[in-house]
Amino acid sequence: MEFPAKLSQAPRFKLAHLPTPIEKLTRFSAKLNGPEIHIKRDDLTGLATGGNKTRKLEFLIADALKQGADTVITAGGPQSNHCRQTAAACVRAGLACHLVFGGTPSDTLNGNRFLDHLLGAKEHWTPKGTRETKMESLAEELRKAGKKPYLIPVGGSNSVGSLGYIFAMYELATQIHEQNLDFTHIVFATSSGGTQAGMVVGAKLANLKQKLVAISIDQVPDGTSDFNYKKFVFDVAQKINHDLQLGLTLNPEDFSMDYNYLGGGYGVVGDPERESIHLLAKTEGILVDPVYAGRALAGLIDKIRKKEFSKNDKILFWHTGGETALHAYVEELNNY
Repeated sequence: MEFPAKLSQAPRFKLAHLPTPIEKLTRFSAKLNGPEIHIKRDDLTGLATGGNKTRKLEFLIADALKQGADTVITAGGPQSNHCRQTAAACVRAGLACHLVFGGTPSDTLNGNRFLDHLLGAKEHWTPKGTRETKMESLAEELRKAGKKPYLIPVGGSNSVGSLGYIFAMYELATQIHEQNLDFTHIVFATSSGGTQAGMVVGAKLANLKQKLVAISIDQVPDGTSDFNYKKFVFDVAQKINHDLQLGLTLNPEDFSMDYNYLGGGYGVVGDPERESIHLLAKTEGILVDPVYAGRALAGLIDKIRKKEFSKNDKILFWHTGGETALHAYVEELNNY
């Protein structure tokens, strides 16, 4: 499948094991007595156990190296999959890595935070709501020390990182054609927005007709906070469209998302997440994390039970990775 000229010329630093496989969830589907469900295994991208951020980091790290950076700064939650994969990507590229977390540090090193330390990343803590400010001040400190920092936003979600999911949709289109697959919907978790922006643009470019069902794991509807999420994702996609001269017609309606599964908030495990994690593990032997994929999968389960999908539908659930965070939620998950 041919890529637009400027897209094919985008600098890329190979990190991921691609294409990631698509598997049919036979026993999981039967348990739900609903539509046929398949899973796209982006938990198998291969970088420090994998995850969707690896696709973004191929372009972000390439951009950092192109700009002559020797250090990367990014931010996330203490169990951030993005931070763990960024730390690993920096090791591969020979870059120093600094991670900014919001809140108060715990003495317990587990899950992704333990892996961050294992990978040699240096962590910094700042009060909640000040991560971006801390990243900027840290960058200035490093510049004064003679370093050349490159800042990656939370989740790697900007017009550079989102390129990873434009290519992912071309990958999916090829798999659908070669494996004679047929899906009606693609269900996935959305949070920082870069994956969704890339998927919408990539679906249009690759002529994929499946309905994209984005389940918000932490963002709230526009108008209920100071952050206009849909506008942010739309703006990222429009910047890609402009910078790469793709000539697409994009509308805010292309970036719809479901806010019905926010639960107790980011990283708070409730019964829906507990059920989805246990059900997939016990029917298919596949692990999902409690923050992203587990919450989106819980949303899919609920939608099937509410008959929002017919038995004739065929669902592709996009596994965004992050099962290493399970080790930080043992108490919350063990007694289900």
